[in-house]
Amino acid sequence: MSENTRPVPACPAGQHAYCHNCDLFADLDGLHVIAVERPSTAALLRVVVESAAEPAGCPDCGVIATSAGRKNVELIDAPVYGIPARLRWRKRRWRCADPDCDRGVFTEQNPAVAAPRALLTRRCISWGVAQMRRENVSVAGLARQLGVDWHTVWNAIAALLQAAADDERRFAGVVTLGVDEHIWHHVDRRRRGPKELTGMVDLTRNPEGRVQARLLDLVPGRSGTVYADWLTARSQNFRTGIRIAPLDPFAGYKNAIDAHLDEAAAVLDAFHVVKLGTAAVDEVRRRVQQETLGHRGRKGDPLYGIRRLLQTGIEHLSQNQCRRIEKVITTDPRHEEVFIAFQCAQELRSAYQHHDIRAGRRIALKVLESFRSCPVAEIAKLGRTLHKWALRTSGGEIPIEASSDQQHP
Repeated sequence: MSENTRPVPACPAGQHAYCHNCDLFADLDGLHVIAVERPSTAALLRVVVESAAEPAGCPDCGVIATSAGRKNVELIDAPVYGIPARLRWRKRRWRCADPDCDRGVFTEQNPAVAAPRALLTRRCISWGVAQMRRENVSVAGLARQLGVDWHTVWNAIAALLQAAADDERRFAGVVTLGVDEHIWHHVDRRRRGPKELTGMVDLTRNPEGRVQARLLDLVPGRSGTVYADWLTARSQNFRTGIRIAPLDPFAGYKNAIDAHLDEAAAVLDAFHVVKLGTAAVDEVRRRVQQETLGHRGRKGDPLYGIRRLLQTGIEHLSQNQCRRIEKVITTDPRHEEVFIAFQCAQELRSAYQHHDIRAGRRIALKVLESFRSCPVAEIAKLGRTLHKWALRTSGGEIPIEASSDQQHP
């Protein structure tokens, strides 16, 4: 690999002999590496390739064409060892030998390497899409890694992303369809578009019985109408195939499920149920904080010091952390309400974490029966909320089937 602009021959055996190892490293079907350049004035790697000299027929008339030389075309390729790469393709040019053919001069194309008049190679586009999907890399981040402008990257991958979005095959086999709202950003809509989005997620269990969430779509807005419109746009086979429809406690989503998913059982999503329990603990802590000290939590206040621990699953707490909670609770009898709320939230959480679905359902039924009569006002309110939604969704119990194996903080 050279440190200057002078090309380094890939194989010294001769002009028409190619190096198998170099070709294998470049991995470009039908093309051979003839040189590699590393310009000292640019932080990039340039690989020069060409196809072997072989007869070619005119794409219009089929007559064997005569050579018209080669034309250098530079393409943006995927990074090599973290270094931006460029592919200099010495394209062969031919002239049709039939005087009656209108084709004239034409240039070789290889769709597997790059589309005609493209700036990025197919490999580079696939790499960029994979980075966005699996690593959450932004278009600006891709542009930095490739050493190009943002618009260059977006113009190349936008069509591929749109084609993937229009492909209905990703909806095949969805049995459990989850829905949730998502806040995309917190700046002016005129600068970055809609803030609120509604996301649809495939929560269908795999053959091993585990849920592997897969995002199906994101649409602007967060309302029952938005979800209903999305369901209406899907096929009848898709809608009738949905058996379980997890949702957060939002009446609009529930109305859309009732109207368009006749065969589905609406259930409260485990994450949001546990989140309601955690929020109730925090409400009790803040109320007791005001009642005992007369002000909001501050650094050094006992309850304020354990606020994070009260939001953590008990199985994740160390012995020292459990002792910290015990010490704070026992310093003042009025702190007992906080501990009761903490225990209730842990019991609610255990219903979804239990490895046995039947045992988890029994815990859920106990929660529905006991929370409403809890002497702690916030927990009683949570019990009434869960009872109301249990009646609206699964007919009187908190459903466990959809999310029993999901982990929560």
